[in-house]
Amino acid sequence: MKIDLTDTTAGKVNKALVQGRRAIGTPAVGMVLTLVIVTDEENAYDALKAAGDASHEHPSRTLLVIKRVSRSPRDRTASRLDAEVRVGVDAGSGETVILRLHGEVADHADSVVLPLLLPDAPVVVWWPVNAPLDPAKDPLGALAQRRVTDTYSSEQPVRELSARADTYTPGDTDLSWTRITPWRSMLAAALDQVVCEVKAVEVEGEEFNPSCELLAMWLADRLDVPVRRSLSAGPGLTAVRLDTSEGAIALDRADGSLATLSIDGQPDRAVALKRRETAELIAEELRRLDPDDTYASALRFGVERLNASATAVLPVPDSLPKGAPVAVGAEPVAEPGTEPGAEPEAIAETPAAEAAPQEPAPLKKRAKAT
Repeated sequence: MKIDLTDTTAGKVNKALVQGRRAIGTPAVGMVLTLVIVTDEENAYDALKAAGDASHEHPSRTLLVIKRVSRSPRDRTASRLDAEVRVGVDAGSGETVILRLHGEVADHADSVVLPLLLPDAPVVVWWPVNAPLDPAKDPLGALAQRRVTDTYSSEQPVRELSARADTYTPGDTDLSWTRITPWRSMLAAALDQVVCEVKAVEVEGEEFNPSCELLAMWLADRLDVPVRRSLSAGPGLTAVRLDTSEGAIALDRADGSLATLSIDGQPDRAVALKRRETAELIAEELRRLDPDDTYASALRFGVERLNASATAVLPVPDSLPKGAPVAVGAEPVAEPGTEPGAEPEAIAETPAAEAAPQEPAPLKKRAKAT
């Protein structure tokens, strides 16, 4: 059931929700949270579809906030709220309200959203694109226990990761981090099968892919070893190779669907590691509303690494391919034959936000499971 409201108020929207529930014979409210989506017209359909699919696992009231651009000075001074209320089969397993804000009211979206929040229920705010620099200080973000962004949609993902670390507040998370959950689980499980000491790691994937950068940051943070970023044609993450005291461990996914896990002394195994849809990523984030300390630790370590003023010269392990290109934000590697302690050859100037780290701390034996 759909109810259209033009030039309306938040109070009238609430009445329309009650009217819609009664019309379809479901007056009881059984939703577990409020999901606020802040986006534009171009991305509204995809975001709403993903939220609808995720609502089958997490019944919720979805508020889609679209701030319309006013083209003339007169329109910018006027205020108007248009709404579309959806209940029943048109709203997945919850309720959906599409709010289009015109004029000055677009600068006060929190005053429109606040009366529509479910009472005594958690609030999650998701920015599919154009997230604020500091989500926790955004008027809508301040209403939420969980704030979800996506650095993959930004023009400069590596710099965006740096900005996210500078403004991190418990409750912040990123879909680029959610995308690597299966990779982190698989790598931790692989290291649990072998008693070894990890010496170095290589992460291979697309250039300017924040998931690749976050995985490299996580490995560097948890293992305290040199992590090298190399480039591939994708899609997304394509391989992670670990050089250990017991031989090489590699997780290679060339086609974006099926990966091969290789451990020295064991037969190769095929593992499902497909690229997930946005609905699956949002559903995963809605399963937990507490702060993600592992994400915070990896994010902060990565910013220190990217912003380090000194350049570390790291040896290339024999089990890793030499001469592979290094991605933005990755650590430079010494050419074979360079004597330890010798002055490295001139390295191309790197922006401060993408510089390499100083010498890492002592090694740990295995990754910590998350």
